[in-house]
Amino acid sequence: MTGGEREARRTAYILAASQAIIGSAAPISFAIGGLAGYYLLDADKSLATLPITGFSLGLAIGALPAAAIIRRIGQRSGFMFGTAVTAIGGAVATLALFRAEFWLFVFGLVLLGAGGAFVQQFRFAAADNAPPQFKANAISFVLAGGIITAIIGPQIVIFTRELFAPVMFAGSFASIIGLAAVGAIILSFLRVKEPVHDHQPASEAGARPLKEIVTEPRFAAALTCAVGSYTLMSFVMTGAPLAMVGCGFSPDEATLGISWHVMAMFGPSFFTGRVIQRFGAERVVAFGLLLLIACAIVALSGIALWQFWTALILLGLGWNFGFIGATAIVSTAYRPSEKSKVQGFHDFVLFGAVAFASLMSGAVYNAYGWDTLNWIVFPVCAICLAALATLSLAQRRQPS
Repeated sequence: MTGGEREARRTAYILAASQAIIGSAAPISFAIGGLAGYYLLDADKSLATLPITGFSLGLAIGALPAAAIIRRIGQRSGFMFGTAVTAIGGAVATLALFRAEFWLFVFGLVLLGAGGAFVQQFRFAAADNAPPQFKANAISFVLAGGIITAIIGPQIVIFTRELFAPVMFAGSFASIIGLAAVGAIILSFLRVKEPVHDHQPASEAGARPLKEIVTEPRFAAALTCAVGSYTLMSFVMTGAPLAMVGCGFSPDEATLGISWHVMAMFGPSFFTGRVIQRFGAERVVAFGLLLLIACAIVALSGIALWQFWTALILLGLGWNFGFIGATAIVSTAYRPSEKSKVQGFHDFVLFGAVAFASLMSGAVYNAYGWDTLNWIVFPVCAICLAALATLSLAQRRQPS
């Protein structure tokens, strides 16, 4: 192992640990954001899931500012700033629950989403600080921290939701402040290159216009596949518990299915990077898309419990290979002087689409049912596969 790989591995481990701790704000928000919204509303409960949508919107809205702040003050300082935003979001959400103010609670989750936008930059930071042959491994290491997040978040909810009873759920959101503090301590050990400011900022030296970058086949195909993989995961996962309960299964059985899904999302991350190195990112993305298609086929084959659970596991695996592979392609589609604006644009589009998908999932399920929700997987995957085929043709036409 070279010195560069050793330092890149250390950076990835620190970012993975930070994601595991600070990133727990997301499962906490998704697990009880809707229930807390229901608790805060009076007679009309139709807006109960709005706080969850607010978190997703915070991710999308915060993507570009997060990238700009990190570019301006450096990765470690920028991540510390994002951690502070997460802590403030937890404090605002807790205050809203004590004061029983619904819209203040929504604002608190928007702030938590904005803090999460900085966490989403961890995977890019790991790639930026790694040698070319180690970029895919660095990205997968960081996302592997999601396994711990999947355990920590639900357990915190179980042990803290009644901490300040009779004010339900306040303890869970207050715990996010403590998680942010622990995450800040871990981030303090991060060693990355800080920006050098001179008369010609690095962000302008040799940087191409954003329009030129995003219209290149490599970036366009990677963004299409990242958006397709992530939105389909969110779209089907959000509707699955509703479908399971609607088919007569218990909430505990639905929750267990989601747990298997989350483990499938992050479990392969320990070796996805090596798979990408061996077979290439494009092939791994294509394999992920085929797994998403397999998920839809299993879901459409019947409504037994094993079919729901198998579909959710395939959904998680498809997201892992599709999204990590697409992120690896994105990390090679820009120059160092272009990284902040490209990464910010990428996550703005990505999480804007994810917010829309989570909002539409319940609407599609209620209006057309579980089958229709899964039929949508096929045309989206077809578009992504077509984008990969277009990229392959473009690369073959390039001179050696």
